[in-house]
Amino acid sequence: MKNLIIILITACIGFSANAQNDVVTKLFNDYYDDENFTKISVSSKMFELFTHIEPGDEDEEEILEAVSKLKGLKVIAADSVGNSKELYTKAVKKISGNGYEELMEVKDAEEDMKFMIREKDGIIDELVMVVGGNKSFFILSLYGEIDLKKISKLSKGMNIKGMEHLKQLDDNKN
Repeated sequence: MKNLIIILITACIGFSANAQNDVVTKLFNDYYDDENFTKISVSSKMFELFTHIEPGDEDEEEILEAVSKLKGLKVIAADSVGNSKELYTKAVKKISGNGYEELMEVKDAEEDMKFMIREKDGIIDELVMVVGGNKSFFILSLYGEIDLKKISKLSKGMNIKGMEHLKQLDDNKN
């Protein structure tokens, strides 16, 4: 009985430590019930279904290989929020330094954009993109085993608002 209690306590501590490190999930939960935001969540099962498609060419094969390693995608977006720059700043501040490393930042008159990754043992396990414009706000979290070059190709084929920003990752590598 004593061993069972120790195992349960250890599991609870591990679970709560893991939950505390998942800053991005907390951000999604913060905005989840707000009707001003569009929420998209794609499960690993959805990505798994794509792997049953027969590739037509080498590019499609590469994309399917990248998709097979993904565990999920979450997007929170708002088109007409007046304080989007403030939301952007708060989101970046919460994410930065919590195991995430900045890859790239783009700022112009229209919007600010930041790409961050979380890496474990040399493998990217999460890519986060935060965008705050004059009136729009967007957070994307893509998690699983991530190959940035292949994900950039994938973003061109997905019709999700904001995904077009991922092509900048590939543009800046060339």
